[in-house]
Amino acid sequence: MLECVVNLSEGRSAEALAALDAAAGDALLDRHTDPHHHRSVFTLVGEQGPRRLAAAAVEHLSLDQHDGVHPRIGAVDVVPFVPLGSTTLAEATRARDDFARWAAEELGLPGFLYGPMAEGRERTLPEVRRGAWTELLPDTGPAAPHATAGAVAVGARPVLVAYNLWLAEPDLARAKAVAAMVRSERLRTLGLAVGDRVQVSCNLVAPLEVGPAEAWDGVAEHAEVAGAELVGLVPEAVLHAIDPSQWGRLDLAEDRTIEARLTARGWPRR
Repeated sequence: MLECVVNLSEGRSAEALAALDAAAGDALLDRHTDPHHHRSVFTLVGEQGPRRLAAAAVEHLSLDQHDGVHPRIGAVDVVPFVPLGSTTLAEATRARDDFARWAAEELGLPGFLYGPMAEGRERTLPEVRRGAWTELLPDTGPAAPHATAGAVAVGARPVLVAYNLWLAEPDLARAKAVAAMVRSERLRTLGLAVGDRVQVSCNLVAPLEVGPAEAWDGVAEHAEVAGAELVGLVPEAVLHAIDPSQWGRLDLAEDRTIEARLTARGWPRR
């Protein structure tokens, strides 16, 4: 089974979000929306749901008037395919490539690939963000951005956990400094201002090694942490590696695992 965690550049319009939810249909396991980021993270299963969602996003969204604290290259900003259970990364890579070709042909979206590349190379999402339209040209589709939807980064990767840690003091310079101090290969971080608060925004790229508890502790060594926010879902194994007495503090719960949502919607857990 493939999970697909689609990041769209929309976090404010209830009408647009309702249309996007409807397009995702029964493939949708979760949606996390943030108006300050002006971004929504849709967790889906399979390959058709992400295509329906992307098509609806190109129809309903435009970057013309978009503003938000999170970096972005497109309305359909990031589309990573993630293998679950017995599914392999090679299968996720095939789904990535198929989606990128489809998005180019059907939606006119330039696609930047990340994850496994030719000749054993590995390209990361941060590399795409830094290099798109400068060092990097699209791997698929037009050589210029879509007029309203920009471009899309399409990836294949293992499971990661998106996680935000709110600092007690609204000091953006401090948040950026802390993000730099804790950043590693297993913990990707940004310091962001979100309304009148600041956060260290984290991608836990090896969550069984550096999970939510370790991210909290690492940030707390340098600044007081006021709270945590799980973005999307967490693998059951990551949740169960943490003392249940800590789940509330870390914004975790049994019903916010990928496996629990699959079961609730009648999808096989494989």
